[in-house]
Amino acid sequence: MDKLVVHGDSSLTGPLTVGGSKNTALPLMAATLLGDGPSTITNVPDLRDVRTFSKVIRYGGPSVTFDPKAHTLSVDATALETPVAPYEMVKKMRASFYMLGALLGRCGRAKVSLPGGCAWGPRPVDLHIKGMRAFGADIELDEGYVHASTPPGGLEGGTFRLDPVSVGATINLLLAAVTARGPSKIENAAAEPDVVAFGRALQEMGAQIDGLGTRTLEVQGVDRLRSGTFRNTPDRIELGTFLLMAATASPPGTPVKIRKGTHEHLGPVFKDKLAATGVDVSYDDETVTVTRPDTLRPVSIETAPFPGFATDLQAQWTVLLGTTDGTATVTDTIYDDRFKHVPELQRLGMEIGVDGNTATVRGGTPLQGAKVMSTDLRASVSLVMAGMIAEGRTDVLRVYHLDRGYEALEDKLGAAGVSIHREAYDEFAEPERESVAE
Repeated sequence: MDKLVVHGDSSLTGPLTVGGSKNTALPLMAATLLGDGPSTITNVPDLRDVRTFSKVIRYGGPSVTFDPKAHTLSVDATALETPVAPYEMVKKMRASFYMLGALLGRCGRAKVSLPGGCAWGPRPVDLHIKGMRAFGADIELDEGYVHASTPPGGLEGGTFRLDPVSVGATINLLLAAVTARGPSKIENAAAEPDVVAFGRALQEMGAQIDGLGTRTLEVQGVDRLRSGTFRNTPDRIELGTFLLMAATASPPGTPVKIRKGTHEHLGPVFKDKLAATGVDVSYDDETVTVTRPDTLRPVSIETAPFPGFATDLQAQWTVLLGTTDGTATVTDTIYDDRFKHVPELQRLGMEIGVDGNTATVRGGTPLQGAKVMSTDLRASVSLVMAGMIAEGRTDVLRVYHLDRGYEALEDKLGAAGVSIHREAYDEFAEPERESVAE
């Protein structure tokens, strides 16, 4: 197993480059199954989740070719003979459940395992299933699998309201609805940039979708979608992560450039909150420049669906609050169990208390390096971020979580001035005996 070793005696000086979005690449991969031939996606990051989902797609018969150096992925879905997504693959990542909508839309039937993924918070798929039923699918659950089928000729279409709003369910329902026989409507749909970029790719394939970027999506089904070439959007969560790293770990007064991100995808709330801390940020077309002040002000945040503050950035914001000169809170309204990084940050010396879905952070306490353990994707990057500002050495264990969503993070940070490297370690090795000074 791998760990990242971070030394806090270095500074982030930049530049940093944002890669392709994981949260858009995976839906685009699912969309290729609806095409009538080979499709290509560019700007695809080399991530564990991309490789895992490639295996899920291949299982059904399509061929998938990925060039990690060119960041190009091609799918030829001409042959899709087995509309199945097995447990052994789906358990590794929740996004594999997109196969339900894609296989129903393409084959009219699907057998998809209930998903796995990060070990935090209830993220039920009941919205996906209820929505498919509302569109006319016949669905049964048996031994951990969803068995779904459409009436002869495909889904009839229908109307379904998402409560609460869900990015994953919005994507899955779009995959199923674009080839339905009749019209469909998704109410209270997700408006995240990832969903909009995915929906526009479907439109390029011939799908008839109105309302992208709003809370109401209307779809008129078509018989078949065409294949094509699509460019994946930059990763807005990686951009936000890099912004927060620069705001905490760079030398005060020294500008840090972050390249190839789409800053509009951060949303206005994130930008306003960051500005309120005193960080100087300038936004250009493809470059964001961050200049850290001598002192950061504590600013409380509350997560919300886009255009609100992204839940995938709350763990990183918690670390930023630890460097401020006061007390502020982080409230997650999307998930009520996404604070498993808190005990690990406490091991580094951060003063945090959790009450329900709110974490209260008292800033200003110096952090000390220690061994900490990743529990999920965004928690893991928050621990790396904390290690960058802690005194001494921090070992971040179980970084396979990190590898699901950040491509070569140690290489990017290392080239930007941070002392960080990857090491293999034995998770079950006996610890060496230590002597205790009298």
